[in-house]
Amino acid sequence: MVKKTSPQYTTNLHKNLVKVPAIIREKASGITIIGKTVYSILFSTDVAIIKNSDADAIIAVYPFTPHPTITQAIISIADMPVFCGVGGGITEGLRSKNVALHAEFQGALAVVLNAPTSLQTISQVKSVVDIPVIITIVSENVDIEQKLKAGADILNVSGGENTPKIVAQIRKKFKDIPIIATGGKTDESILKTIKAGANAISYTPPTTAKLLKKYMDEYRENY
Repeated sequence: MVKKTSPQYTTNLHKNLVKVPAIIREKASGITIIGKTVYSILFSTDVAIIKNSDADAIIAVYPFTPHPTITQAIISIADMPVFCGVGGGITEGLRSKNVALHAEFQGALAVVLNAPTSLQTISQVKSVVDIPVIITIVSENVDIEQKLKAGADILNVSGGENTPKIVAQIRKKFKDIPIIATGGKTDESILKTIKAGANAISYTPPTTAKLLKKYMDEYRENY
């Protein structure tokens, strides 16, 4: 059966979306979470980019202690589901548990824990939320089975150039576990990650400064 193409509609003011690579939706199986199927996940906390993206979801993790006001700002502006970072590195234990519950109450579709997260913190978070717990995996040496037993529901593989290798290794042992993975910048690298076993792909968009440069160069030349 030939896949049908969806009719598209946009306006002049909305034509400059930050678009995720089309190959993601074409090739990835997607992950259905509480009735919402997610193929592409934008890695960003920039509300302007989030508001102007065609991604299926947002993964909002950042190098600071998670705070409900940040979660609220992102969820309030996003037109798509949000996966919220709730710590697991510097922030852990009871604080991660409380932040995770608050994120669910604010409307997060899932919570994300960092790679160093202890098994105890995973269990604490899992004990209070009714949404998926995503654990980030950065190395092939991680004991995946223990993470899953502690309560992780979805794996988020972020291993740089080793990501496809890590995904393939996980998929060989765990046939059905949902896997999100970084896909890189090219169609080739994204397809390699999907073929390795990733169900959904996270994509890092260009920065606001880079996107704005094109317009600023034009303005300087013409005005």
